[in-house]
Amino acid sequence: MRKMRRKGLASMAAQTVESTTTTSNNSVDLGPAAALSCRECGHRVPLGPVFACEECFGPLEIAYDFSSYDTEELRKRIEAGPANIWRYAPLLPVPADVATKPNINPGWTKLVQADNLARELGVDAGKLFVKDDSGNPTHSFKDRVVAQAIEAARVFGFTTLSCSSTGNLAGAVGAAAARAGFRSCVFIPHDLEQGKVVMAAVYGGELVGIEGNYDDVNRFCSELIGDPAGEGWGFVNVNLRPYYAEGSKTLAYEICEQLGWRLPDQLVVPIASGSQLTKIDKGLQELIKLGLVEDKPYKIFGAQAEGCSPVSVAYKAGQDVVRPQKPNTIAKSLAIGNPADGPYVLDIARRTGGAVEDVNDEQVVDAIRLLARTEGIFAETAGGVTVGVAKKLIENGLLDPTLTTVVLNTGDGLKTLDAVADTGLTATIRPSLESFRDAGLAS
Repeated sequence: MRKMRRKGLASMAAQTVESTTTTSNNSVDLGPAAALSCRECGHRVPLGPVFACEECFGPLEIAYDFSSYDTEELRKRIEAGPANIWRYAPLLPVPADVATKPNINPGWTKLVQADNLARELGVDAGKLFVKDDSGNPTHSFKDRVVAQAIEAARVFGFTTLSCSSTGNLAGAVGAAAARAGFRSCVFIPHDLEQGKVVMAAVYGGELVGIEGNYDDVNRFCSELIGDPAGEGWGFVNVNLRPYYAEGSKTLAYEICEQLGWRLPDQLVVPIASGSQLTKIDKGLQELIKLGLVEDKPYKIFGAQAEGCSPVSVAYKAGQDVVRPQKPNTIAKSLAIGNPADGPYVLDIARRTGGAVEDVNDEQVVDAIRLLARTEGIFAETAGGVTVGVAKKLIENGLLDPTLTTVVLNTGDGLKTLDAVADTGLTATIRPSLESFRDAGLAS
């Protein structure tokens, strides 16, 4: 089974190692980051712009040295930090002076106590929260991971920032590159929502549409990494992926700190590549080990759109292998048919007692409207997926309505207006009280 999980990594890993532009060593300044460690076999390599293990082709992730930290001193240091992700610099692979460098400084977004939504869903008052990441600089959680990746790009001497993207990441890379003085060239499926295309293009970098879906875009980027044309390029979600992915941990850190340094009982997290969910779990585990939160059970639930639900299908079938799908859903930011972290999502859902569920496009739209109507939060389609899945999980008895639950909204609904395009004027009237009353609005 493990070999099957890693099969798709082999060729890309070889290309990445061959095309590394700098000599990796442990002298780079990335704070507490000590090495890269294989998630499969545990093999360690020095910090560098590689993402797959040379021994087994498993994914690499950051290994840290937190041994010198005192819990209370660390807590005070975090609480005294800036109101962005750099308050958690002691727990991230970044230099100590990261907050002084030009970056888009995302994070510390609102954790909204959603009592109106809770009443609609049958959740106890005070128990339901929405982590609203639409408040980030480019209005999606992708700002977190890109801000993290750009610091690694500086250290490794890259001159161009790039990515394969379903939309939000392209905009985040464009903005962060402009702010930090990098060239950017990003690649997207040719048929993305127009709002995301405009937002990615406005920052002045190069935006390239690829004929095909996200998986086609990702394959092309893997080829470019192995070609001389890609020399000096930092692909935030490929050769910088171990660093990039750590940005998602800051969601876990913020949620716990905003809850008064407590773990939530249940989280509902959208699944695209699956990396966000796996890193949220990693962040929660780190807080437990550091003593910053009290250890207790928590459940993580994954949310997918029915039209791109390979992880949900595998979970429901009791399988360990995630079989690729061709995406067909309005939730294009989640439309990754071959999710790299899919098997690890299954592991986490099962280990924590959670689940992976999906909703159809009609349910996504209904959930977008429900969240907007009850809490004044206009979510993009990915947020509709998480709210819709939370509703379904409650109805099916899988999510306990008496426990503290956090649902993630990862982006702004202004980016996916087509999903609710039939929403419009209640009435058109003449500028008179008579016309106002005739329209039935005087109540």
